Amino acid sequence: MPRRRSPSPSSSTAPRNRTPQPVRVRQRTFGDFVKAFLAFVALAVLLVGVPAALAMTAGWPFPETFEPMEWLKQDISVSTFLSILTFVVWLAWAQFTACVLVEMKAALSGVGVPGRVPGAGPSQLLARQLVAALLLVGATAASFTPSLAQLGQTYDDNQRPTVAAAQQTPGLFAQQQEQAADTAAAVAEQASHTEATPAAAKKQGDTKFYRIQPPEGRHHDSLWEISERHLGDGRRYKEIFELNKDRVQPDGSRLSEASLIRPGWIMEMPGDARGGDLVEMPDDAPEVSPEVSQQISDYAKTGDGGRAQGGGQEQGGGQEQGGGQEQGGGQEQGGDQEQGSGSGSGGSGGGTAHVDLPQQRPAPDTGHADLQRPAPDQVATPAQDSSSFGLPEALLTAPLLAAGLLGALGHRRRQALWQSAFAGIGGRRGMEPPTPTGDALDAQDALLVGADPEGVRLLDRSLRGLAASLAAESRPLPTVYAAWMSNGDLHLQLAQPSGKPPSPWQLGQDQTFWMLARADAETYEEADTAAPYPGLVSLGTMDDSRLLLNLESVPGIVSLSGREEDRAAVFASVAAELATSGWSDRMTITLVGFGEDLTALAPSRLRHLDGIEALIETMEAETRQRRGALGAAGHDSVLTGRTGPAQHTRWAPHLVLLAAEPSPEDATTLAELAADASRLGIGYLVGTGSGELPGAAWEMEITGEGRLLAPLLGLELDAQLLPSAQRRAVVELFTDADPEHGPDGPGTTPPFLVDISEQGRPAVYARLVGPYEIIGLETPDGERSALLHEALALLLLHREGVHPRVLSSALWPRGVTDDVREALLDRLRDWLGTDPDGSPRLRTDDAGRLTLAKSVVSDLDVLRSLYHEATQGKGVDSRAVRGRLLTDALVLVRGPLLADRPEGRYRWLTHEIVDAQLPLLVADTGLALAEFHMEKDRAEKAIEALNAALRTAPSDERLWNELLRATHALDDPERLTSLASDLVTRSGARGLPPRTEALLDELLPAWRDAVAAAG
Repeated sequence: MPRRRSPSPSSSTAPRNRTPQPVRVRQRTFGDFVKAFLAFVALAVLLVGVPAALAMTAGWPFPETFEPMEWLKQDISVSTFLSILTFVVWLAWAQFTACVLVEMKAALSGVGVPGRVPGAGPSQLLARQLVAALLLVGATAASFTPSLAQLGQTYDDNQRPTVAAAQQTPGLFAQQQEQAADTAAAVAEQASHTEATPAAAKKQGDTKFYRIQPPEGRHHDSLWEISERHLGDGRRYKEIFELNKDRVQPDGSRLSEASLIRPGWIMEMPGDARGGDLVEMPDDAPEVSPEVSQQISDYAKTGDGGRAQGGGQEQGGGQEQGGGQEQGGGQEQGGDQEQGSGSGSGGSGGGTAHVDLPQQRPAPDTGHADLQRPAPDQVATPAQDSSSFGLPEALLTAPLLAAGLLGALGHRRRQALWQSAFAGIGGRRGMEPPTPTGDALDAQDALLVGADPEGVRLLDRSLRGLAASLAAESRPLPTVYAAWMSNGDLHLQLAQPSGKPPSPWQLGQDQTFWMLARADAETYEEADTAAPYPGLVSLGTMDDSRLLLNLESVPGIVSLSGREEDRAAVFASVAAELATSGWSDRMTITLVGFGEDLTALAPSRLRHLDGIEALIETMEAETRQRRGALGAAGHDSVLTGRTGPAQHTRWAPHLVLLAAEPSPEDATTLAELAADASRLGIGYLVGTGSGELPGAAWEMEITGEGRLLAPLLGLELDAQLLPSAQRRAVVELFTDADPEHGPDGPGTTPPFLVDISEQGRPAVYARLVGPYEIIGLETPDGERSALLHEALALLLLHREGVHPRVLSSALWPRGVTDDVREALLDRLRDWLGTDPDGSPRLRTDDAGRLTLAKSVVSDLDVLRSLYHEATQGKGVDSRAVRGRLLTDALVLVRGPLLADRPEGRYRWLTHEIVDAQLPLLVADTGLALAEFHMEKDRAEKAIEALNAALRTAPSDERLWNELLRATHALDDPERLTSLASDLVTRSGARGLPPRTEALLDELLPAWRDAVAAAG
């Protein structure tokens, strides 16, 4: 519609159309009337005639009485089959009627895609065609209404007749005119905004407008495409967004995000916009008076029929036909019809692939933590970052990345413990990993708070379960472009329709989405199959959904533009998650131009190359090798191989992360290599500073505000980042835990030593090694006792201090509010009480972490202190003291840690390494005490000490070997043979460890025959 041009004196170099363009009005034809009449007759026959005929001939489908047992006793006759057939026809009629109602509602509202009636594919298609034909005349008839046909006139001549006509025209056409009136009201309001806009915003030329078009098929309009068509550059979509942000639209809503636009909305365009469907206000057009604008706005809010959702027919009711939604928005003055935008899905680019946000989102799951988001208490805000609770937000809001890093860090620390323990011979064996400090400690706390290991477990089981189900049905794995994790449910976006998914998976919003509800995912068990989609990696979140892009399946290169430091944060996050993800098996990740320090996270997966030349040489060879291997195996892609006999590791992906921008020649070479990469299981993510990369299939941009934009894919995400400071802190955690780090490996001194003298008797003593007991405190309230005991156990295992948010996330993994956490801490303080000097036993240090007073100790603290004093303190110079201390230490061992803990609690122990520390500590104590006894040839005493240690550390090979030596010292071959037989039984199918087998060969050469004879 015509709009007023800005009176700015500056001229624009772009051509201007100062004359209003003629309105293209679609005229009714005789064929339209024939189609509408036939559609009306068909609908009348199907909706009215069929039930009337059934009621008259066969009767109603419901019986007069409900007696199932009597029905079962009746004979099966022809009338029985006729009754069943009649009931089926009634059901078919009811289904078709539902389809007509759904299609009619969608056509009249003009917003969104019609809902799917279950099991009504052909019926709904027929209903859609009949409704479209019937409404065709109604839509074009609106063009003959005088007030609507004159929308191209000036405002003073136009607005009031529009309102009057909308009030006077009854029935279906009245709704269309009401929609037009709402649209006119919105345009009038936008006119007032235009007048108030500073001249600097209009200096490029005339103010023009564009109407968002309804969707046609799978294509949706997007601000990027509008900007590309009418401004010549899709990246200028931000200018359109800024011009229209928070402006009231015809349906009463406002534009808040660039990717969320709706059909019927009216977008103000920059003055240099071009195109036939854009309209500018002629110079001589009079202004709209505030009174007229207010009158139109008031009618749009209070007029009969309410506010229409889709917008009405503009300029004489321009016809839009697509998917049975003929009235979901019309044409602007002049110009061709453009394809529209569905709400919330964004645009799809012109390439071979695109990513859509699932439109059917389930209600939030109140019973479990989200698969992809931490609980509300676990999400940091900028305000929290500046407080004492400030933790790295990048790790708090990346639950899958945090879970992967935390699991890999625990594995690294256990590995360091085992290597230190088994490498020691009689001397010191380090038991304590270094305690992180500073940024590394904050990063560790953020990992503990933000990690969602349950979400990772369910994602892994869901994907492997899908692969196993498809393999059982002899079906190949579908190509998956992306996965959306929304409110606990998993949506897989396929490259193309792949039929009905195996149960319990369901079809999503269309044939290219497979969906699995969280409740169904929890029923999956471990599946012995290869990880089907190991290339999935988190990019960010949109609303309540987290996007994981499958880098392995992208048909070409994925480019990432933006500032270098912002790109580096994205690359680091992608590399770290791929290196530690729990839904993958073996893979290779090549880092080029960045991330040499990141290789410490997973040396077996990550490798670093210095330059692009080495990368191209490597990838050319691997591409040839994979093509040949696929051809020799008879597979069309690596997905086929993963579900075949040679699954698991043969078709592992290779993902290339290239942060340095390649030269045009190198970019062309990479594009040629990537042309067939998705079939070979190779993915490329390449950074570029210019924003353009030859051969890029998907283009993304990271902004300085942390937004990840992919306009052609319809994506605008809150990016998942790993900034340089957090990256250094995470790397420090891994390097400090490395077995080869430092001259002595893990530390030798416990973080907390207890006064083991008689004067050091504690005020509160907790027994954790074995059944949980507390001495020195009254039993708290029964309903809160378990929670208080768990909180105290966590604090006792972390004498260095526990961040309050770490404590709350451990006790309430699903999330908790601040007031509940503070109430627990108050009760815990009251329960623990104060020391004689009046100081509380639960304290807060300078960093805001919770610590316990020295008067509160556990048996694990005492066990560590006794062993340390025996091997590095007074016991070094006094043999008698050493024997007494080691004996006292071994007496404390009553079983595994927290042996009687309630089911469902203490899940945070999975993040701890105390389950590895305690058996090693007990084994070291038993070995030291056995050595003490063997020095005086007391083999029986040594055997007694070793057997006591084996009850807590039954798989420790060192205990087995020392037990064999002590038994051999008794010079009793039968007893030694019996022990060898027992060890063979314990070892199971794996057999004896090589060192134990070699020791038996030395001590009892004929042990194999003796064990076999003993049975």
